[in-house]
Amino acid sequence: MSLRTRLLILVIAAMLVPAVLVGLRFVQNRTSDIDAALASLSASANDILADLDEKIQGTAQLHYGLARARDLDTRDKAACSDFLSAVREEYTRFTGILTINPDGSLFCDSLRTDRTLDLRDRTYFQQALRAHGIVTIEPVFGRLTGISVLQIAYPVRSEGGELKFILLASFNLKKFAEDHSKRLSDDSEILLLDRKGVVLVAPDGKGWTEPTGALIAGSELFKFAASPNREPFHEVTGHDGNAHVWAVARSPTVRDAGLYIMVGRPKASLVAAANRRLYEDLAILAVASLLLLAGVWLLATMSIGRQVGRLAAMATKLGLGDLGARIAPPHPTGELGGLMTLLNRTAESLQHQRTAIDELNQKLTQSQKMEAMGQLTGGVAHDFNNLLTVILGNAEHLAERLAPHKELSTIAESIATAAERGADLTRSLLAFARKQPLMPKDIDIGERIVGMEPLLRRTLGEHIECEFHLDQGLWQASVDPGQLTSALLNLVLNARDAMPTGGKLTVEVKNTTLGEGDVDVSGEARPGEYVMVAVSDTGTGMTAEVASRAFEPFFTTKDVGKGTGLGLSMVYGFARQSGGSMQMRSEPGHGTAIRLFFPCVSTPQTGAAPSAAPPMTPTGSETILVVEDDDMVRAYVEGELKALGYRVIVTRNAPAALDVLRGPENIQLLFTDVVMPGGMFGTELADEAARLRPGLKILLTSGHTEHPVDAPGGVVPILSKPYRRQDLASMLRSALNAD
Repeated sequence: MSLRTRLLILVIAAMLVPAVLVGLRFVQNRTSDIDAALASLSASANDILADLDEKIQGTAQLHYGLARARDLDTRDKAACSDFLSAVREEYTRFTGILTINPDGSLFCDSLRTDRTLDLRDRTYFQQALRAHGIVTIEPVFGRLTGISVLQIAYPVRSEGGELKFILLASFNLKKFAEDHSKRLSDDSEILLLDRKGVVLVAPDGKGWTEPTGALIAGSELFKFAASPNREPFHEVTGHDGNAHVWAVARSPTVRDAGLYIMVGRPKASLVAAANRRLYEDLAILAVASLLLLAGVWLLATMSIGRQVGRLAAMATKLGLGDLGARIAPPHPTGELGGLMTLLNRTAESLQHQRTAIDELNQKLTQSQKMEAMGQLTGGVAHDFNNLLTVILGNAEHLAERLAPHKELSTIAESIATAAERGADLTRSLLAFARKQPLMPKDIDIGERIVGMEPLLRRTLGEHIECEFHLDQGLWQASVDPGQLTSALLNLVLNARDAMPTGGKLTVEVKNTTLGEGDVDVSGEARPGEYVMVAVSDTGTGMTAEVASRAFEPFFTTKDVGKGTGLGLSMVYGFARQSGGSMQMRSEPGHGTAIRLFFPCVSTPQTGAAPSAAPPMTPTGSETILVVEDDDMVRAYVEGELKALGYRVIVTRNAPAALDVLRGPENIQLLFTDVVMPGGMFGTELADEAARLRPGLKILLTSGHTEHPVDAPGGVVPILSKPYRRQDLASMLRSALNAD
């Protein structure tokens, strides 16, 4: 698609905005015009009603005056008719004025007809017989004139209250409606109905088909007029298919008399003005659009096309890899000139990026080399620990056997010391490779945190206040001290970052008991007795969305380069791996509180002074299944276990161990290395062994582990290589005696 075509499409799209505005204006005007027209209809009907009420009141005043005229209080019929005729000539709105005898017969009238009429069946007459001092009204067709009139009757009584005669004025409804029709708009129509649905005055419009005197009691329009729900407007479709909107004047006085005054208007005329404005706006918009399209076409052809060609040539060169290509000046002003300048800068930037990519490739190569070194370091440390296990164990044997020979014993102890230093070196290498296992110890967490207080205060800085609250009589917990230190440092660093302008950090340690309703951040309940470590700050806090993801690995809200997103994940994993749990409370603007729960050990620490005598080496007679792939380590362990009194079955790998476990041998403990060849690690072997023999005790050993050490029965103890005979004997005995 060419640029000119795109520009034309853009212009057309831009014209949609004013088109939409015109449409919105039309809808608004249409709604406004309809509302105004409906209000005008209702106002017109009410104005007609108000005028009719005024005419009725005027007629009542006329009746009050005529009732006192002596010319009416006579039995001279001719004189009475002459007098009423003179009154009627002055009040032309009446088709006639007459008097009615109490028996309903006509006495005299302004038309001098001398007709004999019986008016007892008229409602106004029946009401006048019972009325005192008020007029009664009824819309009817006059029997003398045949014209639709509003009969206004007034009973004239003697001082004693006896009815003398009824004075009647026939108000001309047809003329009244014609006078008001002249004041309304050309398309408005007036319709008068009586309570039976008889048309008293029919509209003059072409859409009305029912003549005067017709009965429309069953029509939708009459039902609307007679409806008591006071609906202001109603739309009715006529026989010609055109819709009319009608408004009815609702007054108790006229309604009770059985007269309905209605004003209607064709629905099409309600929005005629809005439609006319719409056509005008569309015409203006169409002319403006055509002019704009023509201008854009000329501009695109004469000015933009050549410059776009220069841009296309430059882009082609860049696509072919010519990063030295440039668009030579002069550049046009405006967006195209800016685009040319930007394209030149892009080419320069691509040259710089090519250089940067070369540097990144070098850094990536270095990173991959370091990762390979980490993998290699972990493997070397594992093999080195196997060697150190044999060296340390045999050095202990030599030291014991050569105890009478002090010089040789010293050499053996030096070998053992060197092996332990080698173990320290492997731990450093494993830390570098991120494969160091947990080494839990039964410690007083409170004492550990007190020892860390200076470090934590220096980490926070002087702008943050720090408080420590430690309960008395804290239980002991089995925790890796180094990992505990790292976890607390992580929490304190997060709290510091959340309080850049200062605040307060509180570290609390106390004994606590969790029930089934106390769940950790993963929603799991871990009831029991724990030592709780709480770190609370007054920092910015976290939203619920951020808090729900805070423990996801690599999730962080910090800027790039200021956090890995692993801090809280490591703390959570450490707490769960230690057999505990973790809870968090955080609100924006109210800080964050994180609580770690570490299960207390069942045997409390005693206050007795340690004995100067060396500890006794525990022995036993149970059957132990040893799984070790290294020949020297396997031989060393087998010899040590037999020396401790145990019955030993040795295997090289996990499949061989499973074959033994599926057999009839009575085995009390599985002692297996973690990292072994053959496709199954020691942890997987422990899981399968626990499934095959649910009561089997398990002890793991490894120079390093990347795998969890959880079994179906809980956390499995692990003996880190290299180890001394005392450590091996103690861990075996502890594992065998565990519940």
